[in-house]
Amino acid sequence: MSESAGGSGENWEREVLERLVRSVLDEQRRTRNWGIFFKMLGFIYLFALLFLALGWIGGKDKAMSGKHTALVELNGVIAHDSPASAERINAGLQEAFKDGNTAGVIVRVNSPGGSPVQAGQINSEIRRLRGLHPQIPLYVVVDDICASGGYYVAVAADRIYVDPASVVGSIGVLMDGFGFTGTMEKLGVERRLITAGENKGFLDPFSPLNPQQKAYAEKMLADIHRQFIDVVKQGRGNRLKSAPELFSGLVWTGQKSIELGLADALGSVEYVARDVIKAEQVVDFTPKENIAERFARRFGSASAEALLRAASSHSVR
Repeated sequence: MSESAGGSGENWEREVLERLVRSVLDEQRRTRNWGIFFKMLGFIYLFALLFLALGWIGGKDKAMSGKHTALVELNGVIAHDSPASAERINAGLQEAFKDGNTAGVIVRVNSPGGSPVQAGQINSEIRRLRGLHPQIPLYVVVDDICASGGYYVAVAADRIYVDPASVVGSIGVLMDGFGFTGTMEKLGVERRLITAGENKGFLDPFSPLNPQQKAYAEKMLADIHRQFIDVVKQGRGNRLKSAPELFSGLVWTGQKSIELGLADALGSVEYVARDVIKAEQVVDFTPKENIAERFARRFGSASAEALLRAASSHSVR
């Protein structure tokens, strides 16, 4: 009887142990399955982010039916390697005008200026597209600032809308730099510049300012300034008021710019789309910068910019 009781006790313990082992194995299996599941979700999420960043999915939302207002954003300094380059902005404008549902185009400008060459290329493309599609109006809406090269672009529009506090103008050209001759003398550093061509060291910051080179630079800036003025007059026409300071490089508030004829009226993107173009739905045609382009621009062009700045500390804006 005692043996039977002992055997029953051993069987009971064995069954409990087997259940415990099976329970642990089942729990480990469930944990492993859930781990695999969450890892797969993580990989899917990361790949989705990567594809979005590369621009392979989630492109511009242009599948809407009916007429819409096309928007192209011009933000920041206008330069060949920036999001506000002529290549990028013109590509967005071309897509906007090509879309059969575009009732009108708005270029929202928030730029202090930049390259006169890039600004001129955008201005020319706007005028070309307006000529090809005369039934599609193009308006500029100024955000915080529309100065210098930004305004160079804006004058190609049919009308310019501003906020009362926007900053508008700066119709001028500059070339800036530094002179280090006094500092070099104090440090006992001698400049050794050897050139082939008497003006190859043009406006070298480590050499005394050459009067002839300064006069040449002033003439070059005057020529570019005259081009700027001609473009403004061509775009604004008789809307410009006669004011001696208009082309002096000054900036004005949005409200004052209307009084001077530099802008036409107060208005936001929503107002122009709804009440001027009569197509309240706004579709953004601004080309998006993907992660590959951003990486190349920030790291790839950084070396080139460093070399350019080392070669010349002067810029024209």
